[in-house]
Amino acid sequence: MKEEKFRAFLEVGVSLSAERDYNRLLERILLCVMELSNCDAGTLYLLENGALSFKIMRNNTLRTFSGGDGSDSGLPPVPLTRGSVCALALLDDTTLRIEDVYHCTDYDLTGPMRYDAMTGYHTQSMIVVPMRNREGGKIGVLQLINAQDDSGAVCPFEDEIVLAVESVASQAAITVQNVRYLSQIKNLFHSFVRVMSSAVDERTPYNGSHTRHMAQYGSRFLDFLNDRALAEGRPARFLPAHKEEVLMSVWLHDIGKLITPLEVMNKMARLLPEQYAAFLHRMEVVRLRCEIERLSGLLTAQEAAQCMQDTFDARALVDAVNACGFVTDERLAELDALRRRTFTDSDGSVRPWLTDEEYAMLSIRKGTLSEAERGVMEQHVVLTDKLLSQIEFSDDLAHVRQWAAAHHELLNGKGYPAHLSGDEIPAEVRIITILDIFDALVADDRPYKPGMPVEKALGILTSMAEKEGRLDPALTKLFIESRCWEE
Repeated sequence: MKEEKFRAFLEVGVSLSAERDYNRLLERILLCVMELSNCDAGTLYLLENGALSFKIMRNNTLRTFSGGDGSDSGLPPVPLTRGSVCALALLDDTTLRIEDVYHCTDYDLTGPMRYDAMTGYHTQSMIVVPMRNREGGKIGVLQLINAQDDSGAVCPFEDEIVLAVESVASQAAITVQNVRYLSQIKNLFHSFVRVMSSAVDERTPYNGSHTRHMAQYGSRFLDFLNDRALAEGRPARFLPAHKEEVLMSVWLHDIGKLITPLEVMNKMARLLPEQYAAFLHRMEVVRLRCEIERLSGLLTAQEAAQCMQDTFDARALVDAVNACGFVTDERLAELDALRRRTFTDSDGSVRPWLTDEEYAMLSIRKGTLSEAERGVMEQHVVLTDKLLSQIEFSDDLAHVRQWAAAHHELLNGKGYPAHLSGDEIPAEVRIITILDIFDALVADDRPYKPGMPVEKALGILTSMAEKEGRLDPALTKLFIESRCWEE
């Protein structure tokens, strides 16, 4: 073997071991063996579902090349029967070497001849090399056509070249198997992540599609940012591995909610169910006491009727405040008047119509959570970090834990849990935060508010970015331009 061929042979093994992109790997395998053998055409088949599928095809004379991008060649698979030289080589685990297709009687070569008739090509010399893994499992076949000498004339494949191609085919089979294993492991991990994310969403009827929506918006937004960069002459920032890392952070950003108490996550109203039931019971007691006092002559019929009406008004007030989005000053004043009102119980004790605890809960200005409950809810990011700390992420996903756990940090330092600000917050986290807030605003499955119209939500995002300094203004503007929430 000439020195340059030997060097090329050594380089093939190194290049195959370094490639992890499946389609590029298949392309590189075929191109390497074609260059090594100095042949004019070649095809790489992989065994799938009991047949040999065309993966990569190249013919220099016809200037055809297909399959390099992973697209379907459109050709039917070759059945794994002895009627095809490709299938025969794999079945018998032997290399088939043919010097002249049209003068060979050892094998059925009607396939290459039919190809020639359709294309005008002339197939002469050929080798068909099986690809098997370490355990002898069938992987696929390499078929090389028309070896060429130094002058470019078609000649038979030399013995030493056949041995070199067999060696490369063996290395290639192992590399293909390894890449498939890596893909299977990655798919398994992604499936597990989606299951865990679904577990969070299924745990509560509220937020049911939150993470999935964020992942959809996020994927489109990152593509938009890439397209914008390329249009402006800049390199795309979010290459496949980087994009995958960001989206993995999205899928896992709320994983801490697996541990957050349901009574906090599912709190539809300011009063807890038991608090509301206690209030209703108290109003019933007041009505009964009014009736008893009327019958005892302590109250006139008009005074008793007014007392009854007051209890109905009190319930109406509590019902109105309990699940509203925002408590106004007027409502607060009415609640304050209600808590100052008292009645005398059957044991002679004086009790308030509205307890201090109930008043405190109903006085929550926005949302349904008290400060203590909000603190519990905010702990979900700390729990997210704690849970993700137990996963050994690959180098490609090294930032997932950091980005996922920081999605409530704000540029002005008023986020949580670490109160990061400015440049302390990576661009990836800023993107996730925008996605999270937008979906929270427009979601129609939240317990404490109805879904907001998109344009109003975008107005809030703009205000948070440009007036309040909480969001990245440039990214917020690009997010709005992208319309990534639209199909």
